[in-house]
Amino acid sequence: MRITFFILMMYLCAAAQEGNLCVGHYWTPDQANLKMKEFASQWNDLESWEERALIIKEGIKSGMEWEKIPQVTGNFNPIIHSQRQMEGYVVENIAIESFPGFYITGNLYKPTSSGGKFAAILSPHGHLPDKRLREDVQTRAAVFARMGAVVFAYDMLGFGESKQVEHTIPIALALQTYNSKRVLDYLLSRDDVDANRVGMTGGSGGATQTFMLAALDNRIKVVAPVVQISAHFFGGCVCESGMPVHKGENHQTNNVEIAALAAPRPLLLVSNGADWTRNTPIIEYPYLQKVYALYNAEHKVENVHLPSEKHDYGYSKRTAVYNFFGNHLQLNLGAIPYENGYREDFVTLLDKEDLKVFNNEYPIPEDALKGNLTIMKSLGFD
Repeated sequence: MRITFFILMMYLCAAAQEGNLCVGHYWTPDQANLKMKEFASQWNDLESWEERALIIKEGIKSGMEWEKIPQVTGNFNPIIHSQRQMEGYVVENIAIESFPGFYITGNLYKPTSSGGKFAAILSPHGHLPDKRLREDVQTRAAVFARMGAVVFAYDMLGFGESKQVEHTIPIALALQTYNSKRVLDYLLSRDDVDANRVGMTGGSGGATQTFMLAALDNRIKVVAPVVQISAHFFGGCVCESGMPVHKGENHQTNNVEIAALAAPRPLLLVSNGADWTRNTPIIEYPYLQKVYALYNAEHKVENVHLPSEKHDYGYSKRTAVYNFFGNHLQLNLGAIPYENGYREDFVTLLDKEDLKVFNNEYPIPEDALKGNLTIMKSLGFD
């Protein structure tokens, strides 16, 4: 543990000395407001924006050292068990292999009907040790499944069942993004998934995972990051800002512009009044509207702002995403009971232990890599 922490500090210090890390509240809101104006002055039409967008995208890849991670295709070696039939949806426990010896753990929520192709939704989560197993993640995944989507809710590195590494691994941002890519690969490999209807949503750190993958992979068709995108806050965790993706030798950006790389795909920002997204309606959202206008797609970027709420993915935030995904992923909103708002009381909340993939009957495979150093070395980051 001490060795791993020392390596992490050395890694972060080296990047910080180069002036490339933008961590946490890197700017004040006042500074960020001016920076957004500065960014906007660097483009004035679609061609100049796309030139800037390419610089930002390449900066993300360079900062993550994306080329080091093996681009595995297929070979998911899925472990799926404990199927349960619920009211309008099915739940399964699942693990897939991200790369040889590393497993992504989670749950699949599916419609009860069979035949045809369904939409797919990636559901990453934020910084709580057992977040994937908690009520809010279970609820939104179950609702999406009843609406007609195959949903993969999966663990953040070092949390839940993802114990092969610690969350403090220096390459957390790159590894989490790659894991999300592999979840996407897996969903698109399924015969019951429509590749033209793929969404992704998460709250807080899960929102970072959402807009990062959407920036790099156009196969994500609809994007809904919740309570995270900010002009002045860059994410305070190694999994969000521990690699130099926001600043390079020839560019500076922030999470607003990274989110803008989704254009012209449908994008919903959900924000609130008690965290770093409190200025979204007046700083972040107008910038995104200008980018989307270049594609004549102003109607595809939305902001639901909840000024009296706090930092969570609670009921009002979930229902906003239900409507957004229902529209853009062509889901069946009529499948969800409605009475002065969507009713979620049909969802059966399962015990956390029942949702776990690995147990005495289904142990983690013997080839599983263990430890930050081992996994970093296997990926060429030693």
